[in-house]
Amino acid sequence: MVIINNNSNHMRLENKVAIITGSAVGIGKAIAKKFITEGAKVVFSDINGDESLVTDFGDKALFVKCDVSKSEEVENLVNKTVEHFGKLDILVNNAGIGGLGGILEVTDESWNKTLNINLSGTMFGMRAAAKVMKEKGIKGSIINLSSILGKVGFSGSIAYCATKGGVVQLTHAGALDLAPHQIRVNAIAPGFIETEMTKDVLAQKEFNDLIISSTPFGYVGKTEDIANAALYLASDESSYVTGSVIYVDGGWTAK
Repeated sequence: MVIINNNSNHMRLENKVAIITGSAVGIGKAIAKKFITEGAKVVFSDINGDESLVTDFGDKALFVKCDVSKSEEVENLVNKTVEHFGKLDILVNNAGIGGLGGILEVTDESWNKTLNINLSGTMFGMRAAAKVMKEKGIKGSIINLSSILGKVGFSGSIAYCATKGGVVQLTHAGALDLAPHQIRVNAIAPGFIETEMTKDVLAQKEFNDLIISSTPFGYVGKTEDIANAALYLASDESSYVTGSVIYVDGGWTAK
């Protein structure tokens, strides 16, 4: 007896292969898990972590250690993905660091590290993924993680703001470069989200009150909020969307 699927259980990323950088914790981990539940095969990648990250997912997942600030490691990540799963449909450039320090405090070392990871790392990922997508004729989706601070300033975060603004422009320019190949490039700009990276500053009452009062919805977002946006951009539902930035920020940038 043949049972015809009426699509009620259709998984939105069935038969897709995705890489998520910075997926040992936080937003990246939430996106990776969401993609697996929607049918994708996922490569978890991070400078930290190990194979234990993927043991629960069987043949649906692979872990590849990668420092995104090194282009050769990013190329290795993409090559290992294609060797293991046969192709690459989706890349989420999520790896990033906070880069605290205002214009009078920021050191050369901190500035360069933030640029190398947040900006160069994103470009390296886009370039490596786009090459293999083009070679294999895949109408892929590249998703970059920017921030509300790529659009508005924030005191004490000069390098972070600069790099996240740069990610927006990488997204715009990359979308135009890759449009002839039907490869989509979009960005997600989260507001303040509860993660390992933000928990220490959000634990400070004065800072937490500032964030809550600056967010029209009046609360801090969850990693799931960003994972849902990434799922839309990764899926065929967004097949005519490229060069866009989706602000998932409780209204912060509407002001």
